[in-house]
Amino acid sequence: MKKQTFLRAFFYIASLLILAMGIMLNTKSGLGVSAIISVAYSISIISKTNFGNVTFLLYAVFVVAEIILHIIRNRRYSRTANAAVAPAAHRDLKLVIIMDLLQLPLSLVFTRFMNLFSALLPDPSGHIAAQFLFLAAGIILTGIGAAMSLDMRIVPNPGDGIVQAIADCVGKPVGLTKNCFDLCNICLTASIGLIFAHRLVGIGIGTVIAVLAVGRVVAIFNHFFMEKMTAAAGVEY
Repeated sequence: MKKQTFLRAFFYIASLLILAMGIMLNTKSGLGVSAIISVAYSISIISKTNFGNVTFLLYAVFVVAEIILHIIRNRRYSRTANAAVAPAAHRDLKLVIIMDLLQLPLSLVFTRFMNLFSALLPDPSGHIAAQFLFLAAGIILTGIGAAMSLDMRIVPNPGDGIVQAIADCVGKPVGLTKNCFDLCNICLTASIGLIFAHRLVGIGIGTVIAVLAVGRVVAIFNHFFMEKMTAAAGVEY
């Protein structure tokens, strides 16, 4: 049991490091940032503020939105459920909100990792081969980090948590919700750039490739490693 608990914590912490590294490699490529953090990136570039700090603020907005969506879903469920199960649903809501709030300290730690990797990673601008190498590595690591984080079922990254909350509230598949959410982020980022900088900021071929490829990396990683990893960590599905 202790070994499983240790492995679960190890895999989870490793997932945060891998995910932060992947996001920063994608960003450093200069070919376009991933859709989920494109809004924060465009705001940080235009306002000349720290990318990690703006990302933390964006994640805080996601957490607030998650709480609101979970309350709406719970009230909708309570109106249709019978009296016997309503108290249990109420207790479940409290637990869900606590898990939502735990995403805030997670986000603070995660964005500090982002700042660290931003400072350590070189800038490959001007070397097209290096830029695409950074992009490919970023996409692979982002997919692996996201898969590991979700597989450990502890506290989700707010970027994943908000998608799950929207999917639960509207009753649509997570994959479709993720695609729609990414598209909304790209449109918002494009609008911010065109309005305040009169150009696209953070949107490029790398953004499109990331939208299409990260999900495939998650699927491939889970196909080969999810069962073994979750068994070793004692995670039940």
